Amino acid sequence: MPDYFKDLSALGRRQKIAFQLIADGGLITLCFLAALTIRLESIEFLSNLKIWAPLAISAGMALAAFWLTGLYRSLMRFVTGKIMVSITKGAATFAIVLLISSSLLNAGIPRSVPIISAVLMLLTVGGLRFFVRQLFRKPIEVAKKRVVIYGAGEAGLELLNSLFHGRDYAPIAFVDDDPRLQGLTIGGFPVCSPDAIPQLVEESALQVVLLAIPSLTRAKRREIITSLENLTLEVKTIPGLSDIISGKAKISELRNVSAEDLLGRDPVIPDAELLKRNIAGQVVLVTGAGGSIGSELCRQILAQEPHSLILYELSEFALYSVEAELAETAKRLGHSAKIIPVLGSVQNAKRLENAIKAFGVDTIYHAAAYKHVPLVEENVVEGIRNNIFGTLSIARLAYENGVDRFILISTDKAVRPTNVMGATKRVAELICQAFAQEETETTYSIVRFGNVLGSSGSVIPRFRSQIETGGPVTVTHREVNRYFMTIPEASQLVIQAGAMGKGGDVFVLDMGEAIKISDLAVAMVKLHGLTPYIIENPDDVFPDKGDIPICFTGLRKGEKLYEELLIGNNPEPTLHPRVMTATEVALPSSQLLPILEKLMAACKVYDLPAIREILCTLPLDYAPLEDELTDCLWKAARSREPIMQHKRPLPVER
Repeated sequence: MPDYFKDLSALGRRQKIAFQLIADGGLITLCFLAALTIRLESIEFLSNLKIWAPLAISAGMALAAFWLTGLYRSLMRFVTGKIMVSITKGAATFAIVLLISSSLLNAGIPRSVPIISAVLMLLTVGGLRFFVRQLFRKPIEVAKKRVVIYGAGEAGLELLNSLFHGRDYAPIAFVDDDPRLQGLTIGGFPVCSPDAIPQLVEESALQVVLLAIPSLTRAKRREIITSLENLTLEVKTIPGLSDIISGKAKISELRNVSAEDLLGRDPVIPDAELLKRNIAGQVVLVTGAGGSIGSELCRQILAQEPHSLILYELSEFALYSVEAELAETAKRLGHSAKIIPVLGSVQNAKRLENAIKAFGVDTIYHAAAYKHVPLVEENVVEGIRNNIFGTLSIARLAYENGVDRFILISTDKAVRPTNVMGATKRVAELICQAFAQEETETTYSIVRFGNVLGSSGSVIPRFRSQIETGGPVTVTHREVNRYFMTIPEASQLVIQAGAMGKGGDVFVLDMGEAIKISDLAVAMVKLHGLTPYIIENPDDVFPDKGDIPICFTGLRKGEKLYEELLIGNNPEPTLHPRVMTATEVALPSSQLLPILEKLMAACKVYDLPAIREILCTLPLDYAPLEDELTDCLWKAARSREPIMQHKRPLPVER
């Protein structure tokens, strides 16, 4: 920035206003003299002293109008087209006062001169401000990223206006699929075809694409993103239409295009009757209410206006967070539902029983579970106690207390499990199927689905964090693939599936196509405008090959390449196009419960070989990848044996 502009910037507020008043006064005088010259085609009027009094009066009134309409409250570098309203009012005041004062003082000023002067004032007073704004902004423009706005509608124009005030982006063009808009100029920028983006990258050093179509479907968004993938452009988007309408976000709030945008499908409109069936006016309890799925279930349940929503959660902070959020949502929407936070573990049967009886629970969504495969592989006993015996406790209590409906949230890892976590979830399914075979008032249902996008500890938040820290992005195997679904869609489908249950149903959600995790990692790197490259060792870094390294680290303990959703191949359709039902192997409680008693006895003494044998005996199709089970506590105790005076086994757990 030139020194004289730095000096102007350093002036105080009053000094800047005084400077503008002097400049505007000079411009008004020049406009008046120019108007007389244009009208009279000579400068002989300068000898007429009578013209100066009307000019002084009119100029003073015009400056007063500028002041009163707020022209001097605007900073030069941030002025917008709105200042023309103030300038128009000032110019009109000048013209009217000049016409009246000239007539009263008999100054001999032609009647067309006030009009010509007003037009010249609009051009000069307004033009000077936009010229100064551009001079102030020019040094900043150099440091800004050059962007195109994808979408030349109202949202795109509003985004353009917000970019003018920011310090991050310099727009160079609009891009739009509509041929009727291509070739036009909007806000001073050309509207180009999407095919022109590669040319803009080469000729104009384009760095960022801003998606400004809030109503864009996920399918169309995915199509656009895929077309940009190989151009190493950073892609950002404005919030979705629902967030803008609800007031959660503004159009100017840009965010990175996420893997959720890339993988998510356009959800099927939910069946309102199914959503309300087990919720509206009822008392609903959600276990694991602070988790990714549990918390979203609570949001969806609250929208259906239950009588009470019981949040049952072991983590104090998670429970505090979800309860505060739901209370605020209920207040904003004017819902009268009681939101009751209950701290407790699903392994604590007495605590569960008290909660069910105290609040008269009608419907239970059981989402509490340990779900991370490698962690459960190293904490086998606790994983079994929580996932199996926690489910047994709450399923039995639902049976004993006449709860209307019990819905178990299961996982695709329960199908032909190769790890303890998957095996425990399949046993949890068997428990629900066993109780469903009893004469009971409770309708037991199981809903099985794959990975949800953005859940805690899942691959997508981990990839995002690794990219932001410069890599490497770690993928377990080149061929590993997974099914993905957005958390809101999964939660809505869980509620609808549970409403269709008749007893012992195993519902399977349509997860779409499986996604290769390595392709997902590459796509996420490219979405950040960076170039990925493959390395063999996490410590290897080759900046000349690209920006973010991707390293394949090998499958983790208990992890398999491909996940499945069905044990058999006999899914049947339901009332909902994305919910199927399957008939799976079940055991009556008379056979299952004695086996579970043996499993609990083995857990109490950390008898891992017995635990493995029992899991293999059950109809789980359990095929562990490891030769033997290991538990981090058991392993630590055994590693100390050689240096101990005598063997000290782990104490029996009660």
